[in-house]
Amino acid sequence: MNPYVKSVQPQDDYCLLLTFENGEKRTFDLKPYLSKGVFTRLQNIALFKTVRVVSGSIEWQGEIDLSYDTLYLESKPVKAGAAKSKSRPDQKKNLRSLPTKKLKQTKVTAGAR
Repeated sequence: MNPYVKSVQPQDDYCLLLTFENGEKRTFDLKPYLSKGVFTRLQNIALFKTVRVVSGSIEWQGEIDLSYDTLYLESKPVKAGAAKSKSRPDQKKNLRSLPTKKLKQTKVTAGAR
């Protein structure tokens, strides 16, 4: 049995960011469905963005829905940290190897006005 959907976030590119009850985050691309049956109505981006979770699955207004099995089996895992940072650890600069600039020291005398 596949996990239920816990939350859904519609994206501007007709993809859905899904979080399942087991903690997995996955992306479901709805574009292949947009030319079929009742899903053609979801070409209206405003309607597409009304998606909500109902009983572990998702639905839109007008009795348009997808099962949690379809969503889980046809979605792709979101890589950990993909949304957090675009730089990879192997691309980070080694701060110790950067040249340092010495600041010119100025002598401050007490009582100078």
